[in-house]
Amino acid sequence: MLVVALLLSTVLSGCSQTKGWLNSVRTSSPPTEEEVILGAPSADDYLSELRDLSSGDPALQAEIFADSKAAAQLTPNPSTDLRYALVLATPGHPETDPQQAQNLLRELLTQIELMTQAEISLATIYLASTEELMVLSSEARRLRATSDRAQRTEEAAINQRLATVEADNRRLRRELEDAEDKLDAITSIERSIRDQDQ
Repeated sequence: MLVVALLLSTVLSGCSQTKGWLNSVRTSSPPTEEEVILGAPSADDYLSELRDLSSGDPALQAEIFADSKAAAQLTPNPSTDLRYALVLATPGHPETDPQQAQNLLRELLTQIELMTQAEISLATIYLASTEELMVLSSEARRLRATSDRAQRTEEAAINQRLATVEADNRRLRRELEDAEDKLDAITSIERSIRDQDQ
């Protein structure tokens, strides 16, 4: 009788634990798109690589770029294309190419049904960042060109003033030489008149 009671107690305890487990499964969130797209890297994978890319180590930067480019070319899919676009969009390494990154990110955002929510977010954020960077770069180039033009104009004005001053100096030297010649002539005439008077 004791054994039956002990067995009954164990079964009821197990049922209550199973009931709790079933309730937790039922109330847990439904599967997300992250789980539906097999083989898609997590946001942490992308961010970890971008952190490594920003480390400043030229060998590591070259390796990440070469690997992401090869993956995008050999096995093109939204994940490999996004990885390559993010590498191109990240400033601070020799292969940064905001224009190409912008093109790739825009194209990727037309295929969001093949991407995880994290990938869509990364693509959207990096596209906005890349576009802003391109606008700022364009403005910096414009300001530099304006500054260079102003500097060239100022240099031309300075050169013109120097040329005018040099021309004035040459004219004044000639006038001084003429005046000295005339003074010498007058001195010579006065001397000859004095000599005649004596």
